[in-house]
Amino acid sequence: MKRETREITLVIDGREIAATEGAMLVDAARHGDVEIPVFCYEPKLGQPVGACRMCLVEIEGIPKLQTACSTPVRDGMVVYTQTDQVKEAQNAVVEFLLVNHPLDCPVCDKGGECPLQDISIGWGPGNSRFIEGKRHFEKPLPLSPLVAIDRERCIMCYRCVRFSQEISEDAQLQLLERGDRTYVGTFDERPYIAPFHGNITELCPVGALTSYTYRFRARPWDIEQAGSVCTLCPSQCNVRFTIRDEKVKRVLARDNPEVDDGWLCDRGRYGFEMFGADERITAPMIREGDGFRVASWPEAIERAASGLRTAGSETAALVGDASNEEGYLVQRIIREALGGGDIDSRPGGGADRNLNMRLSDPAISARVADIDTADVVLVLGVDPIHSAPILDLRVRKAVRRSGTLLAIATDRPSALDGGATAVARSHPRHTAAMIEEIRNGTGDGAEIAALLEDAEDIVVIWGERVAREGRAVESLLGLAADLKLSEGERSGLIGVPELANGRGLREVGCLPDAAPGLGETGKGPGRDTGAIREALIADQLKALILFGSDPLRDAPDSSGWEEALTQVGFTVAFSMFGDASTARADVVFPLETFAEKEGTVTHMEGRLQRVRPSAKRPGDVRPGWQILAEISASLGDETGISSAPDALLAVADSVSFYAGLTAEEIGGRGIRWQDRTAAESLPASTGVGVTDGHSEHPKSTPAPDPGGALRLGTFRDLWANEVTELNPALRFLTQQQRLEIAPVDAERLGISQGEEVEVGQNGNSVKARVVLRERQLPGVVFLIEGTLEGNANELVHGPARTVEIRKAEGH
Repeated sequence: MKRETREITLVIDGREIAATEGAMLVDAARHGDVEIPVFCYEPKLGQPVGACRMCLVEIEGIPKLQTACSTPVRDGMVVYTQTDQVKEAQNAVVEFLLVNHPLDCPVCDKGGECPLQDISIGWGPGNSRFIEGKRHFEKPLPLSPLVAIDRERCIMCYRCVRFSQEISEDAQLQLLERGDRTYVGTFDERPYIAPFHGNITELCPVGALTSYTYRFRARPWDIEQAGSVCTLCPSQCNVRFTIRDEKVKRVLARDNPEVDDGWLCDRGRYGFEMFGADERITAPMIREGDGFRVASWPEAIERAASGLRTAGSETAALVGDASNEEGYLVQRIIREALGGGDIDSRPGGGADRNLNMRLSDPAISARVADIDTADVVLVLGVDPIHSAPILDLRVRKAVRRSGTLLAIATDRPSALDGGATAVARSHPRHTAAMIEEIRNGTGDGAEIAALLEDAEDIVVIWGERVAREGRAVESLLGLAADLKLSEGERSGLIGVPELANGRGLREVGCLPDAAPGLGETGKGPGRDTGAIREALIADQLKALILFGSDPLRDAPDSSGWEEALTQVGFTVAFSMFGDASTARADVVFPLETFAEKEGTVTHMEGRLQRVRPSAKRPGDVRPGWQILAEISASLGDETGISSAPDALLAVADSVSFYAGLTAEEIGGRGIRWQDRTAAESLPASTGVGVTDGHSEHPKSTPAPDPGGALRLGTFRDLWANEVTELNPALRFLTQQQRLEIAPVDAERLGISQGEEVEVGQNGNSVKARVVLRERQLPGVVFLIEGTLEGNANELVHGPARTVEIRKAEGH
């Protein structure tokens, strides 16, 4: 039962203010344009702790001063913030905070952005009675490889510790010692390494916590702030870029409660340093012999158009890191300029057009914010910490604050397992079977089924990777029907795509069997990623467009793609960096980063958001939409697109449920297309192939292989990508291949933690370090996809999914 709220009225300093009953006094005052100073209070951290005492106020009828941050408002309350008693208390708090605070303001990175400075001037006594020497510590101390701590600046507001304890729940930060010797640190002075720990620098109200990536890089008076959207993962968090000399110097959170709750993962916060990597491509290039030469834009565009014109309809395209406008133009080149139909934006394939229409139904589409109030959240076939990290924090918040029950159904142990009420493990590629067990209330799915049975609001977070598995999506839609998700206002599905803009690319037509708006292609289905690879090898396709896509690294069957890229006659690659696939291209065009790009992307919940240019493009980089429009024109298809707004207009005209959409309507917070009247134009599915009734599937945990063979599962690690490898600040997180294995299997094979082994299948093998996982199913091992060396995609091809493991030579 959700608590109902009502509006009340209170009086602050003689001013009548309307507020929501139960809101904290400091928030109610702010909405009434009355400022009450705070240090420790931060609504994103949950319930207030009243630690700093800076927000003391006088409340009529209560003899002692009260902390405004922890006092809920009530109807008729009368509050005073300017009395002599209040001013004396506030002066005293500031005076005591400054007793040992160093005079670092001229060199402190927080100088000019520091709440302590502002509050000292606005609410402090103006001078100090203390003449004794200040306390000093060694400074700065490395709290982590990315964050430094100046302990003598710390005012013990607890914000950073509360984030570690209550938001990310990694519990690494602690308050050590007691009394005046208390300080923030980690157990045994171990480095604080966690996916979200960069948030503590932004939370710190003084200069105690600073980032090594920004320390001494700029001052507030010589920077500009610019808002945009991070496109490094499907979370699509809203960000603020700190710009100096037209370059990004820092990334901060731009609070959007509907999307990111005001947090950033460390990949989004620190990934900006790759923008200036030496590997960055800054001009068009044409192959010459065994290498490349820089070419002019007209020459490169004509060379690309000529090669594509020769191949004609026998041209395919793979789309990866692209905006909606860029994806739309790529598919237009394939379908209209060249007359083909082979295009995909899913590295491992996925659901067909009919199922995608069913999944897009607004009636079963949940908002990310619905997680906050759900009775039950089911996480199915995905570990958010690796796929969409901010969802991990959102789920933890719901469990901790709202009493939401959490159910996990995955093949690999999840970071969320510890807070789950029910956990079920399936073998790799047995997700459909697991879903059927949940639907039937049998086997490993029985406990989850019991949780779902009486729940009112249910949100199912599912990984779209499971769509690679036959009938998994049909079973998911059947589960949605069983749970009547379409009838719940705050219930539904949230699909986590494999690519940052995976949903948007599907909706603008980057699918083999669907035109923009999930409409019919008119020519029948084209080839998906796997079929494109096979057709290239068989010489059935003559040319390939790679737009922000590196199939050698990201798609299953690396060896097959090696052969395909060698076999293809002509390749045009659009890339930021010189990756392995780009190295085999005939023409290479540079791409913008998300700090330089103008366009739109579509969030996993269907929210269109604007990506805005904030930094200067290096070298001779041009907008992606512009290059594609010129290539299209050279091929005889004049798009009429000459600006980014024109490109958005073309997308809105082509996608029926985006109809009439403008940049102004999207605004700074985005808009869900399901909430617009145009959503009614979503094409209706036929319902064919959807199991509304229960169906038979093999068990989710099949019997062990009698020969002792181990089933292979793969996953994409948050740090296994070029963002980590090309970024000096993050390079220490570069992932080496690891073999995750149950202790019982390791014992049987005679291998131990940290030992190097070779994992083989069908003549291919990769080297990996052994990692024992207590909660992993016996008979199953996992490898990481996308590592620079020993990529698990080398082993992911064909029907076989068992592997052999032996000790590496010399061990």
